[in-house]
Amino acid sequence: MIEHRPVVPPTVSLPEITFKAVVLSIGLAALLAAANAYLGLFAGMTVSASIPAAVTSMAILRFFRRSNILENNIVQTAASAGEALAAGVIFTIPALLLVGAWSSFDYWQTTMIATIGGLFGVLFTIPLRRALIVTAKLRFPEGVATAEVLKTGAANPGETGRAAACDFRALLWSAVAGGAVKFGESGMRLWAESLEGARQVGHTVFYGGINLSPALLAVGFILGLRTALVVFLGGCIGWLVLLPSYGLLFGLPLDRQGMEAAMAIWSGKIRYVGIGAMVAGGLWTLAKLRTPVWHSLQVLWVGYREAGVERVLGASPSLRPQGMQGEEGKRGPRTERDAPFWWLVVPFVLLLIPAAWIYATVVNSMAIGLFMTMVMTVAAFLFSSVAAYMAGLVGSSSNPVSGVTIATIMVSSLLLVLLLGAGHPAGPVAALMIAAVVCCAAAMGGDNLQDLKTGYLVGATPWKQQVMQVVGVLAGAMVLAPVMTVLQAKYGIGTPTPDHPHPLSAPQATLMASLAQSVFGGAVPWSLVGLGVVIGVLVILLDQRQEQRGRSFRFPVLAVALGIYLPLKLSAAIAAGGLIASLAERARRGGGAGDEQARRGLLFSAGLITGESLMGILLALPIALGTLWPGLGSDPFALFDHPPLGGWPGLVIMILVGGALYFSSATGDPARR
Repeated sequence: MIEHRPVVPPTVSLPEITFKAVVLSIGLAALLAAANAYLGLFAGMTVSASIPAAVTSMAILRFFRRSNILENNIVQTAASAGEALAAGVIFTIPALLLVGAWSSFDYWQTTMIATIGGLFGVLFTIPLRRALIVTAKLRFPEGVATAEVLKTGAANPGETGRAAACDFRALLWSAVAGGAVKFGESGMRLWAESLEGARQVGHTVFYGGINLSPALLAVGFILGLRTALVVFLGGCIGWLVLLPSYGLLFGLPLDRQGMEAAMAIWSGKIRYVGIGAMVAGGLWTLAKLRTPVWHSLQVLWVGYREAGVERVLGASPSLRPQGMQGEEGKRGPRTERDAPFWWLVVPFVLLLIPAAWIYATVVNSMAIGLFMTMVMTVAAFLFSSVAAYMAGLVGSSSNPVSGVTIATIMVSSLLLVLLLGAGHPAGPVAALMIAAVVCCAAAMGGDNLQDLKTGYLVGATPWKQQVMQVVGVLAGAMVLAPVMTVLQAKYGIGTPTPDHPHPLSAPQATLMASLAQSVFGGAVPWSLVGLGVVIGVLVILLDQRQEQRGRSFRFPVLAVALGIYLPLKLSAAIAAGGLIASLAERARRGGGAGDEQARRGLLFSAGLITGESLMGILLALPIALGTLWPGLGSDPFALFDHPPLGGWPGLVIMILVGGALYFSSATGDPARR
């Protein structure tokens, strides 16, 4: 067995939690949480920000005379915690608006739920670090990739400082480009957000379209061709097969033609097929997770049984390096010290109090509120452990957050039906409140272990990383409610209205709202949901057949279901980004390019996403402030009520951005070769 040798040995202590690192961590955590919130509401998926955060940290901290790899690791740890929390929040909290429980985002309740869920994700993964990283030695691919970036920065400080500066410039300029495109489209309204059209053929209608967002190209680039194509396949099933088939069988809606007819059929009918496929995928995910759950709990239990709680928490005498004596020897090596046991127990108990209060307020019953707290706690521990284990096996991109949230809503809804009754108005809200905490904990679980794996490889102090994960959670939780408030004011969320005919789709939140309402007696077309379940089962069987044949191209059911549920124009743009990634990869292989060019493409993509997301938030600020002070007006940058040039300028810009994305990844920066 090869001995693990971290970059910074256990006997060497370098500054980690410094003032400049904490300030940078808080800023990046809040910034990336806001950007991921916009992206998740817009595109229905989020992306990891560990490598962009690490590159940004290296580029900024190099201006200080004394900075080191462990400071950079601390910054990316906190920053990625903020963006992971955003995924948990935007998948569930907007559903409270969609079920009518809130008319706007309640700041304190949103912040409280995000904080409780995020901190549970941190606390529950503290004992899993040794079990999954040290003992089980799981891969954690994103954590390894981030560690390689940090190691590159530590290998040759002078040369790598210049490299980090070039990487940061690429990140910054792509962010400026993404923001400028968003300003022209949504701010000045020079062109439309998409090219789309529908044509009536006989008794039915056919639709086609593509969104003109560089951020969606970037999402597809990061996901890769296979995943992007699977999502697009789901879109083709929903929009090119099911939609016209429904028109042929049942006719078009009265007084609707063309685009209006297509959107009415999709929003009122086809979306429920996507819900059914999601339910099938969620149940299948839960069934598949029984083995990883059991294994993760076994590994954790073996660690406790063999060496006791003291070893699991980082004080094993057998782990002391030679020559380590005295108090240092008693406490164990620096690189094996997790947060003390009381750091886990005391915050856990304290967090149960506000959770129970929120739940009791929702259902107006302390007894049921305590029961909800118990259900939430068990589910949060279980699914944060599952997410951590799955991240170790296949990476955070395969973290089954949607699946476990669906399962949580269904189980908690059924339990609450027994306690409250099927028609209770507070039932859907209570189920969504439980799911929100669990979703945040699960999103944090996989991300935390990836960061701790990075720290394990570079020689960080685990308890210091765990402290900074808490900092990242708090920074993210503080900004998410205001961000969603301004986005709601400008774009709308979920449901089209006369004021917001093209809202942020918030697909996961819409799905969670529909599930909760259906269990409590909402008007749901069960025949369409059943059709979606059948489609989901067929996709599962196809995926299993691919697995048995040893094929690398798979059909994950949740990705297909998401494609059915998303507007086709979004999945088409994502597929285009995946195609660019595949072409760039082929060019790198043919030209002998290495990982440096691949990382440059990743950073370019991250910049496009961040720039567009932040510009979208900034453009929403005047409208949000206008609701408080009507004299301020709204949309101060808009030159036209309706884009005069349609979507064609946006298509030209998408082609140019796609070309830049390709060349940034296929060839890199010629000045650096």
